[in-house]
Amino acid sequence: MLRRLKNKVLENGRVVVLVLATIFIAFSLLLTNRMAEALHRKEKHDVELWAAAMERVNRDAMGDYINDPLVTSIINNRNNIPFVITDENLRVISSHLIPSEVINSPERLHRVLDRMAKDNTPIVVRFWWTSAHNHIIFYGHSLTLQTLYIFPYIQIVIIVVFVLVVFVAFRSMKQGEQSRIWVGLAKETAHQLGTPTSSLLGWIEYLREQPVDQMAVEEMNKDLTHLMKIVDRFSKIGSETPLSVESLNEVVGDSVMYFRKRIPRNVTLDYNGLATNTVKAKINSTLFEWVVENLMKNALDALQGHGEIKVAIGSDRKFAWVEVSDTGKGIPKSKWKRIFEPGYTTKTRGWGLGLSLSRRIVEEYHKGKIAVIESELGKGTTFRITLKKA
Repeated sequence: MLRRLKNKVLENGRVVVLVLATIFIAFSLLLTNRMAEALHRKEKHDVELWAAAMERVNRDAMGDYINDPLVTSIINNRNNIPFVITDENLRVISSHLIPSEVINSPERLHRVLDRMAKDNTPIVVRFWWTSAHNHIIFYGHSLTLQTLYIFPYIQIVIIVVFVLVVFVAFRSMKQGEQSRIWVGLAKETAHQLGTPTSSLLGWIEYLREQPVDQMAVEEMNKDLTHLMKIVDRFSKIGSETPLSVESLNEVVGDSVMYFRKRIPRNVTLDYNGLATNTVKAKINSTLFEWVVENLMKNALDALQGHGEIKVAIGSDRKFAWVEVSDTGKGIPKSKWKRIFEPGYTTKTRGWGLGLSLSRRIVEEYHKGKIAVIESELGKGTTFRITLKKA
């Protein structure tokens, strides 16, 4: 009940974060847009005021307003609006916040004037006694206004990153909780299996003293030994796993030899490890055998009672690998990665945990890789485990 409530809180928390982020983005965009429009209107009003001042204080057709202290004071007083004043032939009369290299380059100047004309409609300064010497004010957006226009996009990026971080945090919390549940389940399973396996050991010893087929007793003992290995594997889940340099030929060979006696007659199991040079890697043999057995069991399921399984070992200068191939039904390429997800299974019975646990053992404990390297529908599949060579 408590876990269900916690999951509900996590799910609702993600929805609340998403809704709040959406509202904040909408409000921020609206507020910033209003501020930008207000500043745009103010700057337009300021330039219109300059134009009016120029017309008022102009005393002759030669444009003495340029040096008039009143106009200069109005324009330069805390002004961060870039502008260019030209005559009707676009010859520059005055400019502000425009680099000299732009003013001195006709091509660059015309590009700047075109951009300013798109941002704001140029204002014509008209002289009351003649229309032959009208001047034109081209002006752009101030740095403050440009920042306001860009700021909403910066906010969106920041908010999106924040939401992603929150989602990842929620997901990690959920995955961490699931991981703790599986670890607890594995350890509890190992604990529960401990008593019956100890009892079975006693019965094996009893049967050895009885007039029964001792070969059957030895096979039963092998199965019991294997069961104890499984108990040991479950007890190691979630614990610190010691690694040691082992011969992959021997570790994989033990799994193959045990498995070979327990497969159907119409299935063949080939292994090259006994005929190749010794390949060593740093592994935990108990857990690594589990991975190899999982791959062989999956191969056997894919064969559906008849076919061939091949287990091969190989290496190069840096890496060692183990491959398990079958001649079974194959896996669609779209599912090569998905089959390693917890809970995914194509079997009518099963939890879909074998390959997920195998990947965790190989990648988290052994710092290696496990993947499907080849598969074709109706022809079979090849899995490869890759480790650093010792």
